[in-house]
Formats: sequence, structure tokens, C-alpha cells
Amino acid sequence: MSHETFELLEQLRRARTRAAMATLVRTHGTTPRKEGTTMFVGEDGGVFGSVTIGGCVDARVMEHAGEVVAEATPRLLDLQLGDEEAWEIGLTCGGTVDVFLEPVTDSLLELYETARNAWQSGRSVALAAIIAGDGLGSRLLIDANGVVSGIAPKAVVELLARDVPRLLRSSTGSSTIALEGSEVYIELLRPPVTLVIFGAGAVSIPLVDFANALGLKTVVVDGRPQFANRERFANAGELRVGIVSEIAAELAMGPATPVVLTAHDYKIDVPVLKRVLASEVPYVGLLGSRKRGAAILQMLREEGVAEEQLARVRVPVGLDIGGETAAEIALSIASEIVAVMHGRNGSPLSARAVTAAVLQPS
Repeated sequence: MSHETFELLEQLRRARTRAAMATLVRTHGTTPRKEGTTMFVGEDGGVFGSVTIGGCVDARVMEHAGEVVAEATPRLLDLQLGDEEAWEIGLTCGGTVDVFLEPVTDSLLELYETARNAWQSGRSVALAAIIAGDGLGSRLLIDANGVVSGIAPKAVVELLARDVPRLLRSSTGSSTIALEGSEVYIELLRPPVTLVIFGAGAVSIPLVDFANALGLKTVVVDGRPQFANRERFANAGELRVGIVSEIAAELAMGPATPVVLTAHDYKIDVPVLKRVLASEVPYVGLLGSRKRGAAILQMLREEGVAEEQLARVRVPVGLDIGGETAAEIALSIASEIVAVMHGRNGSPLSARAVTAAVLQPS
């Protein structure tokens, strides 16, 4: 799902043009790379915007779109592709793709509008569609707590309420789930992750670079223009210079905003941590020793911050990889952020594989 998809749906709402929405929901026999890609076809066969699945698939979708709009009935298209056609849409060799084609209705527009509002406010949600079987065409919205909005067979609702919160925490893309009587396509919508770094010291420079490589947006905050500048942070998404505690109060921080404090100044750390811990940020890292961290936490405790909130502060920050240089420390911090965002503890994969092998029955 892209900004363009939301924008095209808004255009359709304003134009009140009848159209069909086509979503690539599954590939077979080849490496999937584009599940979730969407296109819109008007009742006259015209394609809206530049969001398309791929020329060869687009042409076949357009053949069916008019019927879907006229009949107001969704359908699942099973399309066979040759090697050249598969390559055209980014797959490694020939195979089969499934495309779900549905009419753009007022209820669908409202559902996506609700999803967009949640996404823009920093909350993760999922959209689900029953693409085959009982409840064909039903659309649902599921939040991170497993609350399901929409009407569908009971078994589907129970499945989504149980599994979607886990998928939002750990999965990286869309998926199709089969259960007795139905097939359900689930699209995960997570807000862009933005790493906020308070402090423009030496560790923050490579930390920004690692964050960029991981696809995170970055914001660097410091009160010293001689440190927080484009000469030092050429790759930072945003630089904020000023009174750090005031900037912290202005920033929108939520479940998609990990935070790291590298200022090493209690006059900054205490008020910023107080603000950060009052939010739903998923990660709070504080650069410094265990002793220094204990002193900072005691100051916050004396200011009334609850113990369960103080327990969220990771100090010393980062995974234990023996890092000593600024780049090594930044790598340990970036690695811990990735682990936390994926619901993992950062333990070696080799140890995990051994554990799995021991638990597997012979």
C-alpha cells in the first residue's frame, strides 16, 4: 500500500466514478515480489493513476473489470504467466498469479479512509478481504489489539482477532490465509518508522547511516548548531536545533517512533525521558553506563514517573557485541532496535536453531 493508493481512492470518492480495484494477492511457482500491488480500472476500461500490477496482468484485469463493476460482484482471477510475462512484473520465472478484483463501493472507501487515518496517526492496522469461499468480498479492518470492524463469518473474525496482532508485530508483508470454507487476504499497514535521536554526538552520526540503510526515517535533535548541522549529518532526514526539551514536547511520538538519547547530559535526558515515557514509543535507549542510568532513573522516580515506565529505558543501550568505537556502538543500538521492532530478543540465530532442533521430535 502506498500514498498513491490512498490518494487515488480519494480521487474516486470525489469524482464518484464507478471503478474496480485489483490487488495482486498471491503468486505461485516463482519468487513473490509484488503482492499487495494495486490498480484501479474505471467502468470504461481506463486505468487510474500510475499504480499498476504490470502490463501483461493489467491487460487481463481490464478485460474483467467492467463486468465486476456492472455486476457489483468481486472475483478472484487465476492468471497463468509465461517466463517473459512473469519477468515483466518482477518475478523470476513463469507461474501463476492471483488477482482479487472488487468494485469500489462507498463502504470500501470508508474502510480505507479509516485505515488511512489510523496509519497517519502512527497506529498499525490491517485490512482483510475474503477472496474466496464463504463471505466472498467481505472487507474488514483489524487494529493492533485484535479489534475487528466489519461483517464476516465468525471463523474469519476469530482468526483475524487472534492472528493479526501477532502479524503486525512480527510479519513484514501481506499474506493469504486459508481456513475451512474461506480464503482471506491480509494487508498490513504500518506507519513509517521514524528514529528520533536526541543528541548530535559521535555515536549519532553512524546511527543515522545505519537507520537509513534499514529504511527508517531519522530526526536528530540538539541544542548546538555546531554539532547538529548538515556537514556532520548529511544523511539525516530532519535536523532540529533548539531547546531540546521543548522540541521533544512538539514531536509526535508513538508506536512507530523508537527513541535514542545520546546527549549524555542529565539536563536533557531527564525532561526528554519524562516526555518520551508518557508516550507509546516502542523503544527507549539511553547512552551511558549502568551507574549513570540508575542515577537518571532515580531522578525520574523522584519526579513521579512510575516504575513500569522506568523499566522501558534500555541502559546501557544496545546489544552486547563488544562495541567500543562510535560505529560499533551505533551498530549495537540499531541491531537492538530492529530486534525490538520485530518482537525478538537479539539472541544468536545459531542458538535458536539448536533450540529448535532439540525441541523437534525425532
